[in-house]
Amino acid sequence: MGYWLYKSEPFKWSWAMQKDAGEKGTEWTGVRNYLARNNMRAMQIGDKGFFYHSNEGLEIVGITEVCALSHPDSTAEGDPKWDCVDIRAVCDLPKPVSLKDIKANPKFEKMALVTSMRLSVQPVTEDEYLEICRLGGLDNPPR
Repeated sequence: MGYWLYKSEPFKWSWAMQKDAGEKGTEWTGVRNYLARNNMRAMQIGDKGFFYHSNEGLEIVGITEVCALSHPDSTAEGDPKWDCVDIRAVCDLPKPVSLKDIKANPKFEKMALVTSMRLSVQPVTEDEYLEICRLGGLDNPPR
């Protein structure tokens, strides 16, 4: 099982929009960074991820799940080097976890969200996943 974090600007694609996509989920399109693309290529069905509102909010607001493996990005206009996965919303974090709180916690000093701020799709360790779920008020986080 892998754990990930997806960044999205809420005015472009918000957590509410992700939830509205329903059980089918939606493609995580538009990623044009090789490392982020490679992270998506490494994902497996059922991997969990955090949905992070970037620019506006700066907080983790929900948990997602990979529901389709890496495939050509439909927004890449036929350029075969760009892939995406499909994700669906699993649950809200009862209490959003802010970037400020993450940066203040020494348990996250090596977390990609702290060390690689600009990376739009990034790995999360199991310990980071569980700690953020705890901070966000999830006693029994989805795995």
